[in-house]
Amino acid sequence: MRYRLAWCALLVNVLLALTIVVVPVFIIQPFKPQTQRGLAISYAMRSWSPLATIGALIIALVLTVWLWRASRRWIGKIALVIVLLPLLAATWFARQNHFEWMFNPLDHSTYAKAAEAPFVGESDMVLAVNINGESAAYPVRLMAYHHVVQDQVGGTPIVATY
Repeated sequence: MRYRLAWCALLVNVLLALTIVVVPVFIIQPFKPQTQRGLAISYAMRSWSPLATIGALIIALVLTVWLWRASRRWIGKIALVIVLLPLLAATWFARQNHFEWMFNPLDHSTYAKAAEAPFVGESDMVLAVNINGESAAYPVRLMAYHHVVQDQVGGTPIVATY
């Protein structure tokens, strides 16, 4: 009976750790509408996930050691390792900023005059900069994916962000 309870506790522990890490990824998705409440929940979960996953990992390791010793068959030991793998991944992922993976700045961007840029329509919104008589415009539609572009306008290095 204790063996089954320990397995249940291990599985619930792993599922809770996965939940606190995975749910914010689904709440905060680029280019999807989000609510203030959803963002608050996601932020709270992201704030607590590093500590929660360490706690879950410690609990899981204690349960795994106990179950490993109690297990007589190799299949049970393999199952323990398989159950621990997602928890180890969640513990690592809780310390990452996956948004940085999605939105990379343009390293070697090229620029064109507005008349030579057929991908920019007259009704497109742009971020515009004018420094020392030189102007540059960055289409919001493109900036929404990369968020950051480095440029030089009017002899001044700038970083445009959206």
